[in-house]
Amino acid sequence: MLSSGRPISTLGVTTIHMAKRSRLTARPGQRAPLQRTAARSDAATERLAGKVTAAEMARAAELEAAILADERTANTSREIRNRVRKPTPDSVGGVTYSSVPLAVRASEEYAYVKRDLRRIALVGGLLIVILAVLEVLVNGMHLFTL
Repeated sequence: MLSSGRPISTLGVTTIHMAKRSRLTARPGQRAPLQRTAARSDAATERLAGKVTAAEMARAAELEAAILADERTANTSREIRNRVRKPTPDSVGGVTYSSVPLAVRASEEYAYVKRDLRRIALVGGLLIVILAVLEVLVNGMHLFTL
């Protein structure tokens, strides 16, 4: 697009393109005039800067109590979350280190390995029993023909 305002002919149609107008009313580098607020009321100017009214103190106390209550509930929920997340020695990956001898620590740390090996042995034994029962039913008693 040309900003010079010269006509451009495209496929026999002549159009004049002009520069895009800016949305800013002022020229670049100039600021918009400041928005001034109305003058303060007499009641606000009469009160000294260091004085606080009883209503303001009561409101501040209410807000502080509400903030403290929110903090207490947040702390309790965080503590509950941390208690739930904190791993125990029985859970997978629940490792606790102390000055206990290595053999005792290893027995505590690898309790989950022992538990998993028992489960694997139980499932494997159960599968072997099922295969043995199927062998007897199919080949021994000729109950099923394959």
